Amino acid sequence: MDLTNEDVADILAVLDSLPYDELDLQTPRFRLTLRRGPGGWTEESQVLADPVPVTPADNGSPAARQAPQPPSEASLPGADDGAGLVAVVAPLPGTFYRAPRPGAAPFVEVGDQVGEDTVVAIVETMKLMNSVHAGTRGRVARICLENAELAAQGVALMLIEPDT
Repeated sequence: MDLTNEDVADILAVLDSLPYDELDLQTPRFRLTLRRGPGGWTEESQVLADPVPVTPADNGSPAARQAPQPPSEASLPGADDGAGLVAVVAPLPGTFYRAPRPGAAPFVEVGDQVGEDTVVAIVETMKLMNSVHAGTRGRVARICLENAELAAQGVALMLIEPDT
């Protein structure tokens, strides 16, 4: 099930009318935590489904950045020979940020080691900051988007070379 921006706005409107300060929702595919703070709602999400391995394409076209559906048709630009890289994809459409705030150090750089729960980026959707987790253990092989670039849902944000 894909949520639209209108769906998210409707959910937030319902939450605003309730006395609760936190919502924790977990499904077999993802976990979503919303917390009410002085500036509004903050969000943290984690994809729980298995990561999708990808292979490199011959070019760096935007179409090559799309998340593979199905995995057998995977095609993304990669580092080195690209065999076995895992795409970290945007959980929702929004603005991709490499750092927690302007001027701060990026969450990760190419070459950094990450764990499954490592926050590697933020995607801002409708003023909600959605934490993006690596989803696999390994080394950041490539960052596919520029900071503050718009990302469609499912677009590869970065590629991870999994630990073997």
